[in-house]
Order: sequence, then structure tokens, then C-alpha cells
Amino acid sequence: MDRAARLKRQLATALAVGAMACGPRATPPPTPVPPPPAPERTARSADTARTEAARRDTVRADTVRREAIRRDTVRADPSRAPRARVEPPVSRPRLSARTDTLPVRTLRADVRVCAGGDVTLGTNLDTAWTRLASRRLRTRFGQRDDPATLLAPLRPLVADAELVLLNVESAIGQGPTPTKCGPRSTNCFAFRAPPASAPALRALHRSGTVIGNVANNHARDAGSPGRDSTIAALTRAGVVVTGADTLATPVRTAAGDTIGVLGFYTSDSTPDARDTAAVRRLVARASERYPAVIVTMHLGAEGRGAQRTSDAPERFLGMDRGNPVAFADAAVRGGASLVIGHGPHVMRAVEWRERGALIAYSLGNLLTYGPFRMREPANRGAVLCTTLDQLGRPRDAELRSTLQLAPGVLRRDGSARAATLVDSLGRLDFPQTGARVGRGGRLEPRRLETSSTSP
Repeated sequence: MDRAARLKRQLATALAVGAMACGPRATPPPTPVPPPPAPERTARSADTARTEAARRDTVRADTVRREAIRRDTVRADPSRAPRARVEPPVSRPRLSARTDTLPVRTLRADVRVCAGGDVTLGTNLDTAWTRLASRRLRTRFGQRDDPATLLAPLRPLVADAELVLLNVESAIGQGPTPTKCGPRSTNCFAFRAPPASAPALRALHRSGTVIGNVANNHARDAGSPGRDSTIAALTRAGVVVTGADTLATPVRTAAGDTIGVLGFYTSDSTPDARDTAAVRRLVARASERYPAVIVTMHLGAEGRGAQRTSDAPERFLGMDRGNPVAFADAAVRGGASLVIGHGPHVMRAVEWRERGALIAYSLGNLLTYGPFRMREPANRGAVLCTTLDQLGRPRDAELRSTLQLAPGVLRRDGSARAATLVDSLGRLDFPQTGARVGRGGRLEPRRLETSSTSP
């Protein structure tokens, strides 16, 4: 037994030594554990499912029966029907209000603005006309024809303004220049006022700011160099120039605010008033930068037959002179609170939108010393004055009517004929939003009188 046990121990030792010499023995992979078998559905669980389905069917049937009983009850006795909620009536804005999207303004103080239409202070491109006109002024009216004298009657009309905006309807300069009009032209007019015009315009309101618009059809009457000299002369004199490009002109106020001013004309050589998408984009860009924006437009047909304003393109001498209503809509949608028009050489309607924007479609001939035909209604003009409040919206607006007895002979019109024209044209062209002109030329939004009838 002992010998057998010893032999067994020796054999086990030898096997162990051999295993160590050959390396560790690989561990067999664990036997995978089979997933637990799915529990068999018992008779009890099946009974529970059938009971739950029966309960849901019962609830559904009870709900349908209750709804049918409720409908039958209401049909038999309508007074028992649940009372519908009555919504308050919605106040619908006027049609024009769709364009009144003026953003909230943040002016530190109110700003008084006075604006006028076309201003021409003579021309040295037609020396024959200049000699005759100068003699007529001296003999008939006892008046000189220098720019400062011509502008003198205008000063009291803008005395209460902080900002004065005018359309400079000519070039300014002197010396030789290419001829704009041909020798046989009958509908061509070229104006270049003397260099003294620039300081005379600045002297119109020494304590305020004078803004001159050059986006018009006469700024290049002495060619592109003449336009450049006009801008340079106005700038040297201290007149703020607008309408030279697509950027809004910054205008500082006494309170330290900056207002943006943009000028447009129907030409691709200036900010083009016919491209209303661009107009809206340029005005919106200015509105993002400045707390209030003023826009001036030189467009529309001209002459006695051009007093009416319609939402349609207008033409003059075969040229596309733009759609004034579409332009005004684009400017107001972009954020302009005041739109000043000129170009037709006659008065047109003034529109006062329900929520603020004030639009003068044409302020006529203000002071035009040139070869113009000063017959009714071309001899009528006006200065529009309004206050931009701290929200940037116009208030306290009025028209100050003017009359030219002859080219360059300006008087304040005691009969207020221009204001009367504006009131009538506003009633005709803008029955809902045309401004009403009251006593003293005061402008007010038009209030429609509605009559109620009993059913």
C-alpha cells in the first residue's frame, strides 16, 4: 500500500513538472448560460387580460352613450347648451396702417423741422435771361437779384426750426462748362446759381442746421464736375448735403441726437427712387443706426396737370418719373417718419398715416429764380413745419403758404391758397389718410365720419 501510494505521488509530481515546462494550460471558455425560458402564460393571466379588455369596452360604450344623451338634451332644450365664449371685437386698422411700421425712437428732445420744395437762385448759364430778369426785378419790384436778397423773405418762415431742409434745384459755380441743352431744344432747362448761393443758403438760419438735397434732375446741369463743385461749395459754406449717395446723411441736433436724412431721385446716377426695394432697404439701414429718419424725394410728373397723386408710375417727357405712393410706402416701411416731396412744380396732397408717418407728395415751387413760367398753380408753394417728438413721430405740423409774384419774388400768401389746395387734394387722393388742413394751415389726421344705421 505504501509503495503504491509512493508511486502515485511520484507520478503526480512528474505530471506537474511537465505542465510547468510546457507553459500554462489554457483555461477552457465558460459554458454559456442559456436564457431563462419564457414564462408560460397561465390561465390566471389570460383571465386578467380578458377582464381588462372588457372594462375598456364598457368605459368606451358609457362615454358614447353620455355624449349622445347630451346632444339630444341640447337639441330638445337649446338653453341648456354650454354658452360660447364671446371674444371682444377686434379693432382693425385702416388699410394704410399696413405701412406704418415705425420703430420706437429714442430722441433726447423734440426736434422742430421745416422743409420746402424747389429752390433756384438764378443761372449764369443763360446770360440773356439773367440780364432781362435782373432788370425786371429792379424796375417792377425794386429788388436786387443776389441770392441773399432773394432768400430774405424765406427767413421768417423757418425761424422756429432747428433743421431746415430744401431742394437745391441747380448746380452752383461759375466759369466755362459743357452745354447741357442743344441749340434747338424747347424743353431743356439748365441752371447754375452763382457761388454766393451757398453761403446765402447757410445764412437762412444761422442758429440752426440747413440741409440741401442734391438728388434731383438739375444738380448735373453743369456736368458731373459741376455737381462736385456744388457739393463742395455747400459743404464749405456749412450746408449739410444729402442725396449725394446711398448713405444717410447724419445731422446733429442741439440735444446731441443724430438724425439720418436720405435724398432720392429717379435716376441711376443718384439713389434711384424707382427701385422701391432698394429704397426700403436703404431707409431700413439708416433706421437701424439713427433714432429718426427723414427722406426727401424728387419725382413725379410735372406741371399744371400733375397735381393729383396716384399709386401708379408717372411719366414726363417720355421719362419714367417713378411711383410716388409706392416710394412713400417703401420709405415708411423702412422706418422714415417724415417724407418730403418735390419735383412736380405744383402742390400735391399731404398724407398723415394713422400711426405717425407724415408724407408731403410735393411742396411745389418755393423760390425759383430762373426761366420758369410762374402761372397758376405753379406760383404756389409752401413750407411744411413739424416737430419730431421723442418717439420720432411728427406732431404740431403746419403748412405756411407762399406765393411768387414773379420768378424770385417770394411772399407769404395771406390767402393760404396752397394750404387750401392740399386740403382738397388730400380729400380726393387719400380719403382715409389725407391730412386735413385747418385754420392757420394746421395739419391734422383726417377723421372719417361714420354714420350708424339701426337694423
